Amino acid sequence: MTSTSQGSGGKPLSIGILGTGSYLPGHVVTNDEVGAPAGVDDEWITRKTGIRTRRWAKPDEAASDLAVIAGRAALERAGITAAELSLILVATSTPDEPHAPTATAVAHQLDAPPQAAAFDVNSLCSGFVFSLAMAEHSLLAAGGGHALVIGSDVYSRVLNPADRRTTPLLGDGAGAAVLGPVGEGRGIVATRLLSFGAQRDLTRIPAGGSRIPASVRTVEDGLHYFTMDGRGVRAFVMENVPSAIRKFLDDIGLPAGELDHLVPHQANGRMLEELQQELGIPTARMHTTVDRYGNTAAASVPITLDAAVRSGAIRPGETVLLAGFGGGMAAGFALLRW
Repeated sequence: MTSTSQGSGGKPLSIGILGTGSYLPGHVVTNDEVGAPAGVDDEWITRKTGIRTRRWAKPDEAASDLAVIAGRAALERAGITAAELSLILVATSTPDEPHAPTATAVAHQLDAPPQAAAFDVNSLCSGFVFSLAMAEHSLLAAGGGHALVIGSDVYSRVLNPADRRTTPLLGDGAGAAVLGPVGEGRGIVATRLLSFGAQRDLTRIPAGGSRIPASVRTVEDGLHYFTMDGRGVRAFVMENVPSAIRKFLDDIGLPAGELDHLVPHQANGRMLEELQQELGIPTARMHTTVDRYGNTAAASVPITLDAAVRSGAIRPGETVLLAGFGGGMAAGFALLRW
């Protein structure tokens, strides 16, 4: 989907990323530490996932705490204050609590004004890209303004330590981006959001919602833990994501050879290797952080984007494809001209 609007002077308005930020908790969790309760070792985890360490939040850190730190960093790099925001979106599937929105806690901690609408987006690992698209269209419709988009997840709170299919994969963290008007020829070129509800049960937290309310029995049965059909997820990604990305680029008229950077969801290091090979985009540099941070769900794309930006790897005028995919099931793509 592409969008245009009119800015001041009747010129087309473009929305882009003005600044990025991220936050990773200080507790580094090794493969030996996370593998022992699950009955696997460092060699097995590295071979299966490419992950060597991940970060887990402290007991007193929730999703909003991580989000606030990442958001402040993004605001500082964008050169604006929270008072200038008109929208705050927090992509998370591990909110502080079921009610109220985590985004309102973030807005309060940042001292954002009431005019900055704040709400959560739960599209799991695609959540940041979904939120980015929503923020862009909102700013275009308003004729300008600024939005803070954050992906923040604390999956260490919903993991079964004995489950080797999930616990070695997941980490905690937050990544953020400030959106606002940018110069002609820059910014978000196009976005596309896809949902595959028929396969929604590939990842689940069965209890705690209105379908199966939390109870002593659900806790005893471990129904509050995150579960995943790993083989099913891998099959979904490889069967749907490469072809969807190719179609997205084709539909917007960007030859694959003109893509400079790919920032994908950091699902699994081995899966990313397969994805890169299947995509066949040799000129695009694929950025990864999964080896040191693990899969940080909605935070993985903005964390990895921030790392690439701060390293100086992405230069003005280059094309950047953000690709979120995973639970839901869902996929979201955003092409930017940096």
